[in-house]
Amino acid sequence: MSVRKAAAKLRIGMLGVAVLLGLSSVQVLAAGDAQAGKAQSMVCASCHGQDGASAIDPSYPQLAGQNERYLARQLKMFQSGERDVALMTAQLIGKSEQDLDDLAAYYASLPAKAAEATGSDAEIALAQRIYKGGIAEKGVAACSSCHGPNGAGNAQAGFPRVSGQSSAYTAAQLIAYREGNRKSDEIFGGMMRGVSKGLSDREIAALSDYISGLN
Repeated sequence: MSVRKAAAKLRIGMLGVAVLLGLSSVQVLAAGDAQAGKAQSMVCASCHGQDGASAIDPSYPQLAGQNERYLARQLKMFQSGERDVALMTAQLIGKSEQDLDDLAAYYASLPAKAAEATGSDAEIALAQRIYKGGIAEKGVAACSSCHGPNGAGNAQAGFPRVSGQSSAYTAAQLIAYREGNRKSDEIFGGMMRGVSKGLSDREIAALSDYISGLN
């Protein structure tokens, strides 16, 4: 086995360890109240849409159907500034932890929006290979190992739903992880930064389009 392949296998193996460590350290979140969250969501609709899935700008994420644990954690990171997005931090000023749990429960209760990949057959085939099998020689683990074969994520672990998400948003997040500008994967050992580091711009674009059409 070449040194390069051995290093790639080691990185993927370490990813599995990071997942297990992350699962053991994910905080138990209080159950949110979806009805209370609906009342809290009025201001959110201006960017994320009344249904949580019709964002006015494709660079804003679709929230409908996202898993509650993931959403609650991201909202708390926005509020604290740990995830540095000034617009979101400003919107969450004064909200209690229960308010954030309620918002997460509300958006998780909404039906996720379906989309359709628009890339060429070649680009979709490339993305499918990466999503399902990774790229061993570059240490890129299969996306499906955490996000599931249909992109629904893992609600218990707090891995997000990616299916139906705007391809522009997904691409922006993968690039942010790759460049080290997004670090919200710290609880899972930086695994998204590790995975995205091996992806080219073309591979990110193809993956983001493919993921948007998963269901």
